[in-house]
Amino acid sequence: MEDLTVAIIGGTGKEGSGLALRWAKAGLNVVIGSRQREKAQRVAQKLSAKLQGESIRGLENRAAAETGDVVVLSVPYTAHRTILSDIRPALNGKVLIDVTNQVNPRQPNLDWLCDKGAAAVQAQAFLGPEVRVVAAFQNIAAPHLRDPEHPIDSDVLVCGDDPGAKAVAIELAQKAGMRAYDAGPLENAAVVEGLTVVLIAMNKRYKVKGAGIRVTGI
Repeated sequence: MEDLTVAIIGGTGKEGSGLALRWAKAGLNVVIGSRQREKAQRVAQKLSAKLQGESIRGLENRAAAETGDVVVLSVPYTAHRTILSDIRPALNGKVLIDVTNQVNPRQPNLDWLCDKGAAAVQAQAFLGPEVRVVAAFQNIAAPHLRDPEHPIDSDVLVCGDDPGAKAVAIELAQKAGMRAYDAGPLENAAVVEGLTVVLIAMNKRYKVKGAGIRVTGI
């Protein structure tokens, strides 16, 4: 996996840039994508400056997706379909790890759950069987990711219909310093997204920023 190139679409955002830092620190080749190449390059330089001897590259979204062996999608749900449409030609035969959450943190609810399904399920339906989509990292708070020295006391639930693709996501989570578990088929990602609503409520109730989940008994 050390020779693997991970492309993070939306890598200039809080979640994507945090994952980029952790994977680059672990020795992986990391490319971050943005709609604007200049922005991607600027953020990549800032992230690289935080690391010793490791560098992160910045490209426009489709170019980043073309470069990556594995593509990670970390974008707001409002941009989900538009960006998928843009990078779709670069995804055939690849694993796409969808980090997208449909939950609005300002008005968290589950209104989407019954009629739309998880964002990753929508991505798989749109992209077709040539792309192996998995859902992961939905419940990891961005502030924890941005400090690569900070231990993350939260587990990653990985949902997907392709065992090999889930294995890739699980190994990437481990490279980023987290425990990860196979949480079943892709349709289960709706439950994982729903947990985000619960965690937001707990953050507000207990006045914290990074409530997470842990799996016990395994």
